[in-house]
This record gives sequence, structure tokens and C-alpha cells, in this order.
Amino acid sequence: MADKQPADPASPAPQVPPAAGVDVAPRGRDNQGTWFSIRQPTQPWQAVLLGIVCIVFCFGLWWLVTAGEAEQRILTSDKVPSPQETFGTLHDLWFNRALMRNIIVTLQRVVLGFGLAIVIGVPVGILAGCFTRFAAFLSPLIIFGRNIPLAALIPLTIFIFGIGELRTVMFIFIACVAFVVADAAQSILDVDTRYIDTAYTLGAHRRHVILKVLTPLAMPAIFNSLRLLFGLAFGYIMLAELFVVGGEDGGLGYLISVSQRRGPREHIYLIILAIPLVALAIDRLLYHIQRSLFPYRYGGPGYLNNGLKWLLHRWDDIKVAVLPSHLPAWLTAERLTNGNASSDTKPTDTPPGA
Repeated sequence: MADKQPADPASPAPQVPPAAGVDVAPRGRDNQGTWFSIRQPTQPWQAVLLGIVCIVFCFGLWWLVTAGEAEQRILTSDKVPSPQETFGTLHDLWFNRALMRNIIVTLQRVVLGFGLAIVIGVPVGILAGCFTRFAAFLSPLIIFGRNIPLAALIPLTIFIFGIGELRTVMFIFIACVAFVVADAAQSILDVDTRYIDTAYTLGAHRRHVILKVLTPLAMPAIFNSLRLLFGLAFGYIMLAELFVVGGEDGGLGYLISVSQRRGPREHIYLIILAIPLVALAIDRLLYHIQRSLFPYRYGGPGYLNNGLKWLLHRWDDIKVAVLPSHLPAWLTAERLTNGNASSDTKPTDTPPGA
């Protein structure tokens, strides 16, 4: 009878199959429960519930540290007023200090300044993303614009543009344009090179590669970046409006400055609570526009995308009919072959103009 060989301690132990009906977690998977698993997807109702719990917790903590008489509070009323004292002054802030009118004034300044940054920054950023030498030329300005202390811009804008609406609009423009250029250029660089190679293979020229290929493919990322940067601009305007000289319609930053000097201080907390609500409403509006413009990326209904594609196709038809000799041969042949058939076909989930 053969001698038994000793078991090799380095050899793996034999695998025992799990019993039927027993759920065994994969090796390396977090098995500590669904609520605390690492990077576990969150259901929409859970996200809403947790957000409400966070808000209730913050207001409860605010009430706790300001509860009781003035001398018994953890934080006295001259430092932090209670929720009852704060919301009790809402009527005075809304009517006597024209809260809604100042919100509209602030939004108007942000829209004008940030809109100017979009009009100039997005085309410049697209060119910087397409041409690396142009990006190298702009690099010092972009680095300077993204790192300049905004407080230093206030006296400079006063010296150059004076005191008035132009100063606040230009302040937002200078504060945001460098970020817009950088994000637009990066969005162009993120487009895969194979789209450029395919366009050149089909006979497209450089101008049409930029306008018909790179820009439509990068536009979802550009729009998403602009949506996030708008919140940044909304925060910058508070700093600019601290130096507004005028009456009640000086903006939210001006109301904060007046409440700090003259009181009541409860108005400062109300304005601080109102700013995120306004910013959230604008962000949700822009998000729904984003989904409708780019349904192939964000899964929206696509009404704006279909309307934009229809307008671009009609514009191309007009160019073919009026100036056929100035269009590339591949585009002219495509439009003359298809005619108006494009309007009868169902729109596809492709970027407008692609």
C-alpha cells in the first residue's frame, strides 16, 4: 500500500460549492448592507428622503442652539437669531425692502454678465480646443483669469467702468470668462479623434469639421459646464453688489450690506436662505433645457433638439439654394439628393448639425 503524501500547506483548500438557495456575495464585494455599501446606487425616493432629513436636521440644530430666553441660549440672539425671530421679519423684508425686486435686479446682472462671457468665451474656447497653438497663446491669460483674487477686481472695475450697472456686469464677465474658455476647450479636446478622421475621409473641410463635427459633439459637455458655472456667477455677484450705490433696487448683495449696517440682522439670514432657493430653481430649469436639447446624452424628451435640428436643416437648404457654389461638394450633393425628405423622416438621436 502506497504511503500517503503529506498535504502541501501552500496548496489551496478544495472549493466547496454553496448550498442551494444560499446567496453568496462575490469576492471583494462589500457585504455590509445595502444602505452602507460602497458606491451603491441610490434610489430617487431615497435621495429625496435623505435630503429632507438633512434639511430638518439643520433647522432642528438651529432651533436647539437658539431655544429659550436670550440669557439661556447656547448662542445669544445678538450672534444668531432663532428661526422664529428670523422668519418673523420676512414680511418687512419682502414688502419694505422689496426682496423680489432686488432678486430680479441681481438675476438681470448675472444673466447679462454671464451671457457676455458665453458669447465671447465659448467660441474662443472652441478655437483653443481645435488649435493647440492658439491654446498655448491663451494659456497665460486663462491661468491669470482663473486665479486672480476677485476682491482685487472691485476697485479696478470701479476705476474703469465707474459706479453703475456696467461695472457689475463687467465684474461677472471678467470673473467667469476664463472658466468658460477653459471648459469649452476641454470639451472639444474630449471628443474622440476618430470623428475627425471620419469627416476628413468623407471630404469635409476644416471649417466644417469644427462646425459640423466637433462643436455638436462637444456641446452637451459645454452646456453642462455652463450650467454649473452659472451658480458660480450667482455667488460672485454678491461680492460685486456690496459696493452698489443706490436705493432699494441695489440687489441682494446690497440688501445684505444694508442689513449689516442698519439692521435687522435677521434679514441677512433670510437672504442667505433665499439665494440657494433661487439658484436651485434656475439650475433645475437649465437642467430640463439641457435634457431637451441633448436627449441622446441625458435622456430627455428632445423637443428642443428636434426643433433645433429642423432649423439647422432649413438653414442648410437655404444655403444650398442661394449659394450652392460656396458649399462643399459632399454637403451640396447630400442636400440636393435628399431635398425636403429630411423633414419627413423621424429625427434621430444625433447631435444637431452633425
